[in-house]
Amino acid sequence: MSLKLVRPGDPKWDYPKASMWLRGGARLVDIGIAWLLYASTGPAGIVMALLYILFADAMIYGQSLGKKLFGVKAIFLPTRSVVRHRDSVLRNAPFGLVVILAMMPDLGFKAFIGGTIVIGGIEAFRAWRDPQGLRLGDLWAQTQVIDGKEPAAQADAIPRQAEEEARATGRANKDAPES
Repeated sequence: MSLKLVRPGDPKWDYPKASMWLRGGARLVDIGIAWLLYASTGPAGIVMALLYILFADAMIYGQSLGKKLFGVKAIFLPTRSVVRHRDSVLRNAPFGLVVILAMMPDLGFKAFIGGTIVIGGIEAFRAWRDPQGLRLGDLWAQTQVIDGKEPAAQADAIPRQAEEEARATGRANKDAPES
């Protein structure tokens, strides 16, 4: 049994690249919400911010609150369906690392700023240069951010039963010979 991997440039998976302005605006809103959670929930604030950043994309049918506001959504490419919790955690892991850096004693704020510049810069550069706008988190989770009004996201979706089977089997390709 082998895993199906998304290959950028494969026409089967190609969706138009979502606007980087919309994606950036959505990310800024999500960072603002994470900061509000951090500031308003006392000692548990950093954990609440981390959980929001990691799980946000699976909140509202493939959209975080920022993505919903800006009209973009994250989809899982092999099944052409919206991301779920596992996919959201994988695609947002680099940004979760930035929040974890803020937990470092004595270096918290400096580590957070440094991590934001380095990790955020790498992710933004990668998304800007990629033809589909895929960043490292998208490659890990096999996801892509698309325009929320993209009709192909619903029209080409794999039927729900096939989607559940693909997810339940660890996203394995059932047509591949077992070794």
